[in-house]
Amino acid sequence: MKKKIAIIGAGIAGLTFANLIKKNSDYEFMLYEKQESLSLDEGFGIQLSTNSVKILNTIGFNKIDKSKIFHPMGVDFYNIQNKKICELDLTQFNTEEKKYTTLKRSTLIEFLKDDVYTQHLRFGKKIKEVTELKGKVFIKFDDNTNDLVDLVIGADGIFSNTKTFFEKKKNEPKFKKAIAVRTILKTKSELKIDEQRISLMMGKNCHIVIYPLNQNKELNLVCIIRDKRYDPDNIKTLVNKVVTQNSNLEKVFEGDLKSWPLYFTPKILPSTNSKVFYIGDAFNGFLPTLAQGAGQSIESAHELFNLIKDDKAEIQNTYFKERSRRAKIVKRRSNINFFSFHFSSSIMQTLRNFFMKFLVKRKSFVNSYLGIVYKN
Repeated sequence: MKKKIAIIGAGIAGLTFANLIKKNSDYEFMLYEKQESLSLDEGFGIQLSTNSVKILNTIGFNKIDKSKIFHPMGVDFYNIQNKKICELDLTQFNTEEKKYTTLKRSTLIEFLKDDVYTQHLRFGKKIKEVTELKGKVFIKFDDNTNDLVDLVIGADGIFSNTKTFFEKKKNEPKFKKAIAVRTILKTKSELKIDEQRISLMMGKNCHIVIYPLNQNKELNLVCIIRDKRYDPDNIKTLVNKVVTQNSNLEKVFEGDLKSWPLYFTPKILPSTNSKVFYIGDAFNGFLPTLAQGAGQSIESAHELFNLIKDDKAEIQNTYFKERSRRAKIVKRRSNINFFSFHFSSSIMQTLRNFFMKFLVKRKSFVNSYLGIVYKN
């Protein structure tokens, strides 16, 4: 009899794992999502470095409509006054088969859902109760349906509901005292930037990232602003902290603004149940300052899939060891970026800019800082 897997959460991690299982194994599986539908109207962007693109290509991503994605050639660093500091070449990590890619999150979700939507995806499913029954996991949902499975894959985000049923030790996400604000731009709004590249502007207690989403000249803008509390009704006041540093930025924030508080996972902890695994943000939630959130969701799904497919011994220990090693690398660099992007002292900003000019030209540094992440 085939073993059965329940995947909890139909985000990037859960959908990637479902695609890998469907195309490359004999496992039965069902993907459960608590929402009533997938959020395909979300236009905000994500960045995929070559490590994740390589994985996605194994399930057909290389055949996606090229008009819906973009391959930025590099990153341009600016101060908040829009004066260029230096640039980083991203093509050094590319090959003909895999290239650094930017796109809308909804575009990736649409691609990932196609092969699993009809037969393997169930909506409106929130776990109500779990018990172990004859060496399997019995899951009861709050709509009174149930499933009996061999393995459970928690892919339901940083505030994972799955963990509340299987983990006794609390590992609650912590607020980073920073807010993310996003919008979609049709033009560069009089900013002197190259729209074919990723632009990163660093200011006092804030930074802005702008990058192309597709071939339709849509640009994704995300602004990270340090603040001690999150008030969704007072975003304009928060944004003014950025605009006062450069009045040309005022037009950038005239459109529809979306916001959310930044949280991170304080500790990386293993699953205490040999039949339950966590992938994506459910395993560890990263800050967005290395642009590896989506990439690590894809990578963690791939790592776990390979172990399960090959029926490796001590899968739980092997997976946690390898995933936590990778997560620590990304977490460390994300924290360094968060710290260095937001200097409030003009002296520290000058020193940072000086060293950045020097370091981005050193291949040994770039390979040790980014290559280890992008070339997995």
